[in-house]
Amino acid sequence: MPNSAVTSVFDALHERRSSSKVTDEAPSHDEVLELVEAAGQVADHSGLAPWRVIEIRGDSRRIVGESLATASGLHGHDAEKSVRKSFRAPLLLAVVVSPRPSVKVPYWEQEAVASGVAHALTLLLHERGYGAMWRTGIHTRSDAVRIAHRLEPGEQMLGWIYAGRNPDRPRERRRSRIDVARHVSTL
Repeated sequence: MPNSAVTSVFDALHERRSSSKVTDEAPSHDEVLELVEAAGQVADHSGLAPWRVIEIRGDSRRIVGESLATASGLHGHDAEKSVRKSFRAPLLLAVVVSPRPSVKVPYWEQEAVASGVAHALTLLLHERGYGAMWRTGIHTRSDAVRIAHRLEPGEQMLGWIYAGRNPDRPRERRRSRIDVARHVSTL
């Protein structure tokens, strides 16, 4: 069910926040498919669809945590503490760059498409009343993470979207505005 407070893409961009605390309710598999189909409509030069999403639930979340602990060189209590972080949300959506051979579309552009899909997913989750947090880090492209997620040769992990229902809590105030003049110029 859509979040009634979000009425437009403009509103969604202004209102969306990373949600580090979510409930145990997550989108169903069918809902994930619907959201990924919509997110997959981002601009994509030559229609290469150079990305894929891995849906991770239940005990499979431990695989994510263990791979990150291994990549970080953690052991014992520190490793277990790190693994528990992967259980902060009931659903993790791993976003993978899956580049396609192309003479027209360079790798960086294909990675930008995958990033666009990830961002669109966070907005769509927000619209449906779910909280989402995009998690990345220096170990996303480690061998331990690559092996744990069964990435194909040439694929790269972008990160994970942690998702679950937003808990009922007072609406947070808007983020501070950016200094647009600093980011927009005229040629």
